[in-house]
Amino acid sequence: MEPVDLWTPLKEMRKRYNRNGYIWIKNLLPREDVLAMREHYFHHLSPTGLLAPNTHPRDGIFNPSNDPLSFQGVGGHPQAQCIQLLESAHTTPEYETFCNHPALRSFVRNFMGWEQETMLKRAMMRHNCPGSLATGIHYDKLFLRGSDADFLTAWVPIGDCAASGGGLMYLEDSDQLGRELEHEFRENAKNLSDEERMSAFNKHMADDGYLSHDAEGFRQTQAKGKLKWLVGDFEAGDVVFHTPYMIHSSAANEDEKGRIRLGSDLRFYEAGAPVDGRWCNHWKNGDKL
Repeated sequence: MEPVDLWTPLKEMRKRYNRNGYIWIKNLLPREDVLAMREHYFHHLSPTGLLAPNTHPRDGIFNPSNDPLSFQGVGGHPQAQCIQLLESAHTTPEYETFCNHPALRSFVRNFMGWEQETMLKRAMMRHNCPGSLATGIHYDKLFLRGSDADFLTAWVPIGDCAASGGGLMYLEDSDQLGRELEHEFRENAKNLSDEERMSAFNKHMADDGYLSHDAEGFRQTQAKGKLKWLVGDFEAGDVVFHTPYMIHSSAANEDEKGRIRLGSDLRFYEAGAPVDGRWCNHWKNGDKL
């Protein structure tokens, strides 16, 4: 992946976004603000035993005596004692302040040319322990079919995250492929009810809503082997923005120091645009979205 700095002209940023389907902005947020959010999140979850003994929450070091599959976060199958803390982590004043960070919100307005933006309340923080499952291959529109309005996704790595640490990876130039796949899904779903048609889990979709969990297999079959997976070494303060149809996944977390990857998914619409009403509540485990 190719990053740009914050001082790149907006015209050039938009050109890259429209051409590539994503744009990676270096140092958009103050590093200390991001690391403080990381510390808050892992301190909030520390009663679960997620962290290695005698380590600092800001480091987010996974307790190697745990089964990583039992300590997955959003999108996984966490243990029962983790669920309440995972849900409440998304409603803390600290996370709300982070999502409303003026540097982030003003960039979104300027970049999109909106007078005002609105963010879906169903914002999510996803942690990925070393040895756990990666996020499956998808494009965001799969899960946000309740409105035809355009939206912008921001992925915010909450902490440093090397390519080997479970960060996002993008299938290059795949916005068009995502649009073609969604058109095919919509054609197949014509005879379904509106509720079923909007669902990423309808009978024409995979059980978990994802396109695949096999990055190389998907690249060879759907992309005919012509497209590459793009990765990056992300730092606290970076933000990646992508289109609703850009195909992406997370890499496996193989961090040598045992660090848990933490990131936040935020979706923005222009204020006044029709939004997917299903996403107007805080994330809840099992909300089937």
